[in-house]
Amino acid sequence: MDQESREPGAASGAKPGQAGTAGEPVPGQRAAPEQGAAGPSAAGPPAPDPAATAPAARQPTQQSEQEELERLRAEVSELRGRAAAPERPALRGGRWRSPVAALCIVLACILAPVSVLGVWAANQVSNTDRYVANVTPLIHDPSIQAALSTRITHEVTSRLDVPALVSQASAQLSSAHLPRLSSLLTTFSGQITSAVNNAVATAVSRAVASPAMAALWVTANRTAHAGVVKVLSGQGNGSLSLQNGQVVLNIGPLVTQVKDDLVARGLTIADRIPTVNATYPLFAAPNLEKAQRGYRLLTTLRWVLPILTLALFAVGIWVARSRRHGLLGAGLGLAASMLVLGIGLTIARAIYLNQVPSSVLPSDAAGAAYDTLIRFIREALRALLVVGLIVAAGAFLTGPSAAAVSTRRTIGKGIGWVRDLGGRHGVTAGPVGEWTATHKTVLRVAAVAVVALIFVFVGQPTVGLVILLVVLLLVALGVIELLGGGRPPKQAAAEGVSPAQPGS
Repeated sequence: MDQESREPGAASGAKPGQAGTAGEPVPGQRAAPEQGAAGPSAAGPPAPDPAATAPAARQPTQQSEQEELERLRAEVSELRGRAAAPERPALRGGRWRSPVAALCIVLACILAPVSVLGVWAANQVSNTDRYVANVTPLIHDPSIQAALSTRITHEVTSRLDVPALVSQASAQLSSAHLPRLSSLLTTFSGQITSAVNNAVATAVSRAVASPAMAALWVTANRTAHAGVVKVLSGQGNGSLSLQNGQVVLNIGPLVTQVKDDLVARGLTIADRIPTVNATYPLFAAPNLEKAQRGYRLLTTLRWVLPILTLALFAVGIWVARSRRHGLLGAGLGLAASMLVLGIGLTIARAIYLNQVPSSVLPSDAAGAAYDTLIRFIREALRALLVVGLIVAAGAFLTGPSAAAVSTRRTIGKGIGWVRDLGGRHGVTAGPVGEWTATHKTVLRVAAVAVVALIFVFVGQPTVGLVILLVVLLLVALGVIELLGGGRPPKQAAAEGVSPAQPGS
């Protein structure tokens, strides 16, 4: 009775959470289901077994964690790809951009060889030191020395007239009642003439190859530089002049030098040589009048042509729908135009050698003269060809291709390795690195601009100079990246990371 009276009270008045209440098993115990008709409806569904439900509950949780892990991996991979290869910029609108850019770049490529020729012609005339530096190697070329010796020997022996001197001496011996000596001198007249001519030729060859003749050659050409201006401007009356379709140099001072050398060596007969105003052909000029008109035009436009060429390149690159593609096309176009100029110079050389008679100038001497006179043009076109290839390579390596991405990634890893190595040994850039990271873009542009200005204002760029400038530029860019490789301080503070975080 007491038990029955307590059960309803316990069932109706028990406080929540009290142990032993109906429907709430004591912790650690399983409540037995009630029997009878009222069991299922009054007590509700039976409690699930935790041991039976645990695998089913963990399966969706593990699946969601796996999906989340895969999603995070995909995001990390995408972020790394974006860091290594920037997104391809969208092409700028306007159908007119592509043809206008192509037209500007093509015109610039056409004007580039003309600019090289114009600048070379203007420098050869307006700069005496440049002209002398161009013609100085001629006197040291063996083929030029041989041709010049032959010409000077002919001028000397023709004026000595050894057979006439022998006849005069024989007559004097005969009048002095020395008939045997007179007859003997007449008999050996040919041998005497040959011996004297050989002695003159030997002395002339030595004189032409001597340092004194080289110095005289430089002095004569420096003096003749004013004659070059007069010939190309059509004024004439200089050391250089136009005769029979050829530009010739007055070699009278050279003959005088040889005459003095012969007298000093004991060949006093050379003192009889009169003043000589002989000439030496430098190159044929059948169309000199046309060349003079073209020269005057190029001299007038010697500043306009290079500036116009650079402006057309700049406009073509700026207008292009993809400036990187425009830069790539400009670099390759410049290199191709320099190749065309080189081929044109080779063809012109063959034409020039075919037009010069061997009796006037031997083919080897003519070829040496041509190669020496245009060597500055060849150096300039080689330098510009290398510049074009370097610009094209730079435009390619900044693109989204697999090779470009791999190259940039390798360089970035190398610089990052050096930076991390220094950090492990306590070597850091400190405030300099923070400042460099903040102004990294400005420093890069400044480095490129300085190298470009050096190349533009150097009077005679060479391939070696171009390679040196490129190496210096790469070193400067590497130092900038090494010092300022971390995120700028403001960006790092906004992102909540260390400013020196690698890979930024």
